[in-house]
Amino acid sequence: MTDLKLIGGEDTAFLPDARPSLAQRLLFSNEFGLLLLIGLAIAIFSVSLPSFTSTFSLFTMGRQIGIDTMIGLAMMTVIVTGGLDLSVGAIGVCSAMFFGWMLQSAGLPVALAIPLAIAFGAGLGFINGVTIVRTGVHSFIITLASMSIFFGVMIFLSKAEAFNSLPPAVLGFGKLRIGTLVSSLLALSLATSVALSILYRFTSGGRRMLAAGANPRAAEISGVRTGRVFIACHMLAGGLAALAGLMVTARTGAAVPAMAGHLGQDWLLPAFLAPVLGGTLLSGGRVAVFGTLLGAALVNIITSGLLQMRVGEFWIQAFLGMLLLAAVLADRARHTLLRRKGMI
Repeated sequence: MTDLKLIGGEDTAFLPDARPSLAQRLLFSNEFGLLLLIGLAIAIFSVSLPSFTSTFSLFTMGRQIGIDTMIGLAMMTVIVTGGLDLSVGAIGVCSAMFFGWMLQSAGLPVALAIPLAIAFGAGLGFINGVTIVRTGVHSFIITLASMSIFFGVMIFLSKAEAFNSLPPAVLGFGKLRIGTLVSSLLALSLATSVALSILYRFTSGGRRMLAAGANPRAAEISGVRTGRVFIACHMLAGGLAALAGLMVTARTGAAVPAMAGHLGQDWLLPAFLAPVLGGTLLSGGRVAVFGTLLGAALVNIITSGLLQMRVGEFWIQAFLGMLLLAAVLADRARHTLLRRKGMI
């Protein structure tokens, strides 16, 4: 029966309990807030830096936004289970180096090397997932260890040498523009975001991932094989991390062991910032694909603007660290609010 409430003064009436409209939900959504911040940042930097909105600057930012979005999506697919994957950067670098070896040393065509590299990343994610499920140890510890293991083995096998004689098509894709502004790398991330949105919203597999992350015990009772779901999430994260590594390779035209920093640690900050800013709950069970894209865009716009203003990189890193801390605290407050309303 429809809930009713009493409204009015002397002439009272019973009307159905009001529910927020679509416009109200959009207005108070996390994505709308990010859009406002992005617009404000662009306005400020455009006034301060005339070259900020130049064609070259926007194209360059678009390429980096595409890469950071893919990194954030890789982390997001594990956060949705309530876990973490600190090995995202290491998996991305290892997959990119395997890609470079297949092209330069094994002589495989690009069309074959790409799916094999993504499958390789998914395989490393499978190792993470199986280890976590079988041992029961938190994903933070397992992926912290695998980060060092994957990276160390890669350095040993490759002798820390870059693969820089790749086919021209690789660098050509990284430089490709759709129209005059949109990078092919950004377009690839947009397509991946759409695919993930369809996965979580319209498929039974995506709903199982959300259910397993929200309440593993209840999901298990309902017939969801949570162990398999967690493994699948880590495999998906590994595949997306590999795709991010290939995108960096396409941007630079070479597969370099240091493309994500030592042990892949340079990817950790964007990996957490994008999904957390976007609204993905660290406790699991709630995902924000479009928000992750907007989070990556906001971080890159701010970073690019500050670099053009000649702000020291140390201060930029400190600011991004504070931004991550603020996002985590906001995530905590959002989780508490949702729990009070009985939504989780």
